[in-house]
Amino acid sequence: MIPFLDIKKCNQPYRDELIGAFTEVLDSNSYILGPKVEKFESEFAKYIGVKEVIGTGNCLDALNLIIRGYKELGVFKDGDEIIVPANTYIASILGVSANNLKPVLVEPDIKTYNLDVKKIEEKISAKTKAILTVHLYGKICFSEEMKRLADKHSLKIIEDCAQSAGAEFKNKKAGSLGDVAGFSFYPSKTLGALGDAGAVTTSDSKLAEVVRAMRNYGSHQKYYNKYKGINSRLDEVQAACLLVKLNYLDQENETRRKLARIYLENIKNAQLILPEDNSGLEHVWHLFAVRTERRDEFINYLSKKGIETVIHYPLPFHKQEAYQEWNHLKLPLTEEIHQTVVSLPLNIALTDQEINEIIKICNEFK
Repeated sequence: MIPFLDIKKCNQPYRDELIGAFTEVLDSNSYILGPKVEKFESEFAKYIGVKEVIGTGNCLDALNLIIRGYKELGVFKDGDEIIVPANTYIASILGVSANNLKPVLVEPDIKTYNLDVKKIEEKISAKTKAILTVHLYGKICFSEEMKRLADKHSLKIIEDCAQSAGAEFKNKKAGSLGDVAGFSFYPSKTLGALGDAGAVTTSDSKLAEVVRAMRNYGSHQKYYNKYKGINSRLDEVQAACLLVKLNYLDQENETRRKLARIYLENIKNAQLILPEDNSGLEHVWHLFAVRTERRDEFINYLSKKGIETVIHYPLPFHKQEAYQEWNHLKLPLTEEIHQTVVSLPLNIALTDQEINEIIKICNEFK
């Protein structure tokens, strides 16, 4: 069986370094918001190219804190609208609706699966305050046109970088393209911790100051609370692990790009629609998602041949029980993607033999 992702195998090259990092924390007597978190925030800020990084418990908390921070600063208020991609993971939307703002859904570009910039302006109203762009599957979703629209309508650009650590647009890293970004370091991500972890990245010092307090009970000083904050702190163990793996992120991403190119150049089957490469953009290929009208047959076929796949994602959020008020909506492009998409294995642990086997079996699907 070729697994979709063997995280243990992916971490194996760094095992000794990770054990050493864990031991340092164990022996440090500093477990919460200590020197490892401080160092990771500093190193990741340099890597992304921003002034501030605030470590959080996870990416959903990061998105929540961004929006709450803007509300504390008076930039957003209850009832304001945020443009969001209709085709995304539900976490992107939860961060908006949980803060009493209204997500305004925009259909994707069917070729990239990402937010279609050409469809944004018609959705902008007097209440629109931001564009939340998601670099879905590790593919950059940003352009000069998006920036022009944001500037024209005085909108913030919030990046959801849950799947895109290390991706670039014209030599600028995802997480530095807009006003602020949320990152996930879930173990399967391009920069993965050994548990839940996330971060906010920004060069807005006022927003960073609010978010930094709000992740820690709303407190800049212990026992003195300026805001009604939450407890969402990147812990020392995860920060120590991330410091190790950050050293290898560009190398791993280049491997992912190489594997994606091999797939794109060698999978030749009219039954499969391959993802668009968007030549010139430095994607990180967190996922390699193909589409087929015969998805169930294709998945069963691959399974019988010993290849594990995953559907990202089987049900769009506007059809989820959690958002029953949107169940009546018809979003044909989003629904088509969710009904036809399936992700093939793509990770640094794959061998040449396994890649060639996956390609051969995909090409033999009839």
